[in-house]
Amino acid sequence: MSGDRPTLPPVRLHSDAELAREALTSPLLARAARLARWAGPATRVGAGGELVDEQLPEAAEHLGLAADEDGAAEASEAWRLAVDAGLVEVTDPAEEEEEAFGTATAGENLALLTSGSPQDVLAIWLDAFDAVFADATAPVLDDLAEAIDEEGQIDFEALEWDPEAEAEFLEGVLGNLYLLTVSEGAAEGPVPLPALAASMIVPDDMGEPTDDVLEQVSDAMMRLDDQFRVLEPIGLVAYQPVDEALMAEEGAEPEPPVDDEDVTRYGMVGLTPLGLYGVRARMLEAGVDAPAVGDLADKGAEALLDGIAYFPESSAGAETQLWLARREPAAAARELLAAARGTDRGAPLRRLRSQQALSLVGPEAEDAVREVLDDAQLGGLARVWLAEHGASDVPPPPESMIFWLAIDTIAAQLDADGEPDELQGLVAGLTGRHSGFFDAAWRVDHPATADVLEAMGRLHPDKKAAKEARKAAFKARSRRSG
Repeated sequence: MSGDRPTLPPVRLHSDAELAREALTSPLLARAARLARWAGPATRVGAGGELVDEQLPEAAEHLGLAADEDGAAEASEAWRLAVDAGLVEVTDPAEEEEEAFGTATAGENLALLTSGSPQDVLAIWLDAFDAVFADATAPVLDDLAEAIDEEGQIDFEALEWDPEAEAEFLEGVLGNLYLLTVSEGAAEGPVPLPALAASMIVPDDMGEPTDDVLEQVSDAMMRLDDQFRVLEPIGLVAYQPVDEALMAEEGAEPEPPVDDEDVTRYGMVGLTPLGLYGVRARMLEAGVDAPAVGDLADKGAEALLDGIAYFPESSAGAETQLWLARREPAAAARELLAAARGTDRGAPLRRLRSQQALSLVGPEAEDAVREVLDDAQLGGLARVWLAEHGASDVPPPPESMIFWLAIDTIAAQLDADGEPDELQGLVAGLTGRHSGFFDAAWRVDHPATADVLEAMGRLHPDKKAAKEARKAAFKARSRRSG
């Protein structure tokens, strides 16, 4: 194999055009763009680029938030994002003039929101996501006056705030939410906030959580409630906040729910399609292997077969379909067969994935498949393909090819799935159909013969046959070493 197993299952992303439309309609970015277009010569900003307090009501009115109790705060938030995302260019006030204000003009990125490519829009949205992520992990400054030191600087230690730990915690939460979303067989719909908080706090090997652990989960829930409220307007998540009535019922921090309670009252969260894109982008930037279906469509056949080796079945099929759609069937079949050859450790699984990919190619592949009928490594799978497609004149395989294909197939299954229960049936079936299987199998000239026979010794339900398999494995290993 050309690489190790991917850390995460592959994600199916919406097209860049669809994602760009979602980015443009995300509430916070849309407001930021409206304020960037509203800004003009009369716009006044402070030393940090913020709108002066006197202009916040006007900005809120422009956004249709004048009647909202939090309208000014939301306008301020949208303006800060416009600055952070490059939609607004700010000129600081002159230092020599105490009462002077800075000015604001349209930034370079503003035009890209309407005339740029989907990739341009998504790049701007990612910048916006970074800024909002920083806001979500910022300390709560309710007691800011008490945290100002003698030099007028904020004493973050007094706030008990560790920026790296806060960012790492939220990154971990988003990573867990991403994994819950993309995993094969994952439940559709949002995730209960208590379960997400517990995934960060409760050790995997813990049975019944202690009171201390439950208190930590409760703290994490409330922390995440605040953070997801900040992240939702950028379009990252769909979030149902913690029911505020619970605060009144249970005090400042509600305990995690028990089994018979309505868990939705404790918050529900799910990544949007845009959120999947954004979290994956952050993972890739951090060096995490986070594949997406379609990544391999323009790569060679060997990269395809290695890349999908450990994909879930549905994702492997989708990736292969995209790869085949860019190629002529006969040429694709020849490329897949050529990539399936080899004696390295990953070759058996590569051949299995090649066989599965060829099953998606139509009858146009027949000539290419027939070309390898006499190939020691590919002749067996070629015969399987021809038989499945109802071809005539398929020559029977020699006995040596039957045993070689059996070893190769089990080696591939062991690589892909370890030792699942289904392999027991395959092993028992092989030895049941071929009397004297182990007497012939240990002589098979395949790099994985000894390993496969040892595995058959572990898996075979019949003790006598299992013992024969272990003896055959010893002979195969002695044969190769001799």
